[in-house]
Amino acid sequence: MNIHEIIKSRYSPVVFSSIKIDDEKLLSLFEAARWAPSSFNEQPWRFIQGKKNEDDNYDKLLKSLVDGNRYWAQHAPVLILVVAKTKFSHNNSTNQSALYDTGLAVGNLLTQATDQGLFVHQMGGFNKELVKKDFEIPEYFEPIAIMAVGYKGNLEDFPVDIQQREKRIRTRKPLESFFKMS
Repeated sequence: MNIHEIIKSRYSPVVFSSIKIDDEKLLSLFEAARWAPSSFNEQPWRFIQGKKNEDDNYDKLLKSLVDGNRYWAQHAPVLILVVAKTKFSHNNSTNQSALYDTGLAVGNLLTQATDQGLFVHQMGGFNKELVKKDFEIPEYFEPIAIMAVGYKGNLEDFPVDIQQREKRIRTRKPLESFFKMS
């Protein structure tokens, strides 16, 4: 079966280089996210970016991570908080598709990142209440994930436990385990 190489090659590393990412390259990730489809064209996704040693956002995002994620994510030059707006703008009703739509935007971002030679590791292990407070996130916005973004690091520069985690083989369930033709 022919699957695009960008999809096949993408994975979530735990070994990041500290090399800074060019602003134009970073902006291209958000531009790719901007083109995702969404219910009523609401575009409910929001992103808060932090750059290591450049702004307070990075430190706020890093401290919100659970210890296991903070341990390796601290080496990534960029952290991004993913947030979904859960109410529609046109009628203020609950947007049942907000999380799905935001996931589509993140999928576009991941594809663009991979195409640009960047790696992204998404994390659900973070303190949502802390990021809501630190970033003054309004009531109808839900923090979903934090992403570490950067270039792949040199494996030998990291402790053995991170090296072992990085070397794990990427596996996927067989197609027939989740798809059935009628």
